[in-house]
This record gives sequence, C-alpha cells and structure tokens, in this order.
Amino acid sequence: MTYQSAPFPMSRPRRLRQTDWMRRMVSETMINPDDFIYPMFICEGTKISDPIQSMPGVNRLSIDMAIEMANHAANVGIPAIALFPYTEKNLKNSECTEAFNPNNLVNRATKAIKAAVPDIGIMLDVALDPYNSDGHDGIVRNGEIINDETLLALEKQALVQAEAGANILGPSDMMDGRIGIIRQALENNDFQNITIMAYSAKFSSSFYGPFRDAVGASGALKGDKKTYQLDPANSNEAIRMIERDISEGADMVMVKPGIPYLDICQRICKDINVPCFAYQVSGEYAMIEAAAQNGWIDRNQVVAESLLAFKRAGCTGILTYYGIHMAEILDSPI
Repeated sequence: MTYQSAPFPMSRPRRLRQTDWMRRMVSETMINPDDFIYPMFICEGTKISDPIQSMPGVNRLSIDMAIEMANHAANVGIPAIALFPYTEKNLKNSECTEAFNPNNLVNRATKAIKAAVPDIGIMLDVALDPYNSDGHDGIVRNGEIINDETLLALEKQALVQAEAGANILGPSDMMDGRIGIIRQALENNDFQNITIMAYSAKFSSSFYGPFRDAVGASGALKGDKKTYQLDPANSNEAIRMIERDISEGADMVMVKPGIPYLDICQRICKDINVPCFAYQVSGEYAMIEAAAQNGWIDRNQVVAESLLAFKRAGCTGILTYYGIHMAEILDSPI
C-alpha cells in the first residue's frame, strides 16, 4: 500500500528520532541472544585455550574449556553452539575415515557438552574437509571431487554425529543430493527429530581464509572449491539450491558468507519463507577486528549494525563469533 505523506511542515519525520526512548519505541528491527548460534573451535588436550592468529579474540579450546564456554553461552541466553574440530594431520587421509569415527574429537566434545550443559543445542558440520588430506569437502579421485562416493561418507558421518547427540546437522559440502541421503538415513535409524540446517547457499568465497587456519585446513587444500560451491555472481542459482534442499528434507537453510550476500538472505525470506540463517564468517570477523584494534571503528557499534542488517534482511538467526560478546552487552546501551 502506498500513500502520500503530508507536506512539510505538517510532516516532520524527525519527530520520531528526537529521543532515545522514542527511537527504541519505533524501532523496526531488534537483535537478542536468541538470534545467535555461537561457533566454537575445539582441539585435543586439557586446559587449552589456543589463540587463532587470524581471528583475534577467538581460541581453539580443549573439551574441558569448551564445556565452560558452552555453559557461559547458555547462561547469557544463547540457544545453540556450533562445534568445529581442529584435526591433526596424522588423522587426515584421502578416504576421510576420521569423519565417521564415533570417537573423533567433535563427537567426544558433543557428548561431553551435552552431559554438562544439557539445555544448549549443538550443531555439527557434515563435511569432509577437516578430515581430508586434500582439503576438499568431497572425496578426490584423480583431481576430481566425486559426488556420489562422497555421499556415502557423509551419510556415515551424519549418523555418528546423531548418535553422539547433535541436535542440528549442517551439511556444508554442497554435493548434489546430500540432504536427501542424510534425511533418509536419519529416518531409517530412528533419528527423526534431528534438525537439518543445510548450507544451501554456500558461495565459493575469499572470506573463509581465517576459518581454514582455525581448523588446520589451510595448507591441505589443493586447488579451489569452485566445482561445488556457488559462484558469487549467481543469485538465481542460490535460490534453486535452497528450493532443492528444502524439497529433500532440510528444515532450515543457511547463507554463507553473510554481509556480502544480504540480497540472497532477503530473497529467501521473502520468496521461500523458510527459516534462514546467515553465517558471519571468519573473514568478516577478522576485518572488523583488524579495524577495531587499529581504532578505525567502534567495534560494538559496527558489530551491532552488522547483526541488525541480517535481521533486517529477514534472517531468523546468525552464526557469529561475536555471539557471547553481544549477548553480554545487549542489555546495555551500545
């Protein structure tokens, strides 16, 4: 519906901006801790909090420390965490067998956190790249990522993650058909209540570099991921991938990276009307941190503005490394 506003001075839009209480009262978009999934990197050992150089303020945590962090996240109102393992090189191979080891790092961490903090949701990636000696999300044969063979590995990985107690599985591999394979496997093995958040619009982006450092995948990658991740130039293709994954049994979808792809988020939320999450990825985090540490921007203001942008675009929630920090300060003026 369109209308013609009264002419100035009868119409003075600044009346609604004059005071803090008025601005808060008419605000169209809000963020709160319920909007966040907090990503965490885990590693072997005890009492370890290992700083990630390319992500200042983010550490790899041993399981005992991850339990403490998960408990803190729950206490500040964050509903779910996402766990990503740092896999030692000796555990990586071309068959990615550690991915479906029931006692691998991420599965042990899931069990331990679930036992200690039962009320927080746990999301796990279904993808082979942390375990692949080639650094790819799929099994590589003669330089080619083999789609259907990868699906068999992903199916086994999803089942051991479900058995470990994961609440949300996040297939992030971008192989064709993986949502249907995983959903059917979950149904057949009495895991009907496991939620799938599909990385449906995962773009072949240059914003992932620090993440690959965090999980120890940087040096392993041979070539690039353009044969399976989306072309950053394509929005219609992203919508087709969303529709495909929903048709195969995904409950929620994700756009990754975040801020550079707000147009995709908005199209999903407007035209498909399915719960849509965005991942404010490592490169986005690293840029904000670098500018903030140099005094060029106000960290809290910029982070809050970026998170509001996701919500304004229609996102249900955001995976963000700022989740705990923002949850702690949301009750205070930013």
